[in-house]
Amino acid sequence: FYRIDGKSWMMMGRDRSVVDVPLDHPSASKQHAVIQYRKKGGGTVAPYVMDLETVNGSFLNGEKIEPRRFYELLHGDVLKFGSSTREFVAMNADAV
Repeated sequence: FYRIDGKSWMMMGRDRSVVDVPLDHPSASKQHAVIQYRKKGGGTVAPYVMDLETVNGSFLNGEKIEPRRFYELLHGDVLKFGSSTREFVAMNADAV
């Protein structure tokens, strides 16, 4: 489990000196993606993912996402990075 309690963002990638979640796959970029808490309508806060213009892309529920665009993460959403088979599942802390 990776928790981002107390932070507004979490960086994912291969560069262990910078990232919060290391992606140890050759298709992952040094700074591959960021998950950030953002306010949405009604003042609620939700996690969003953004690909950082990587060569091999980021995938949300099997679909490649556009770089430099935030996508809201919902409970049960599955993230994959590059051509890695490792899956990251978004989970609401209240549902765990």
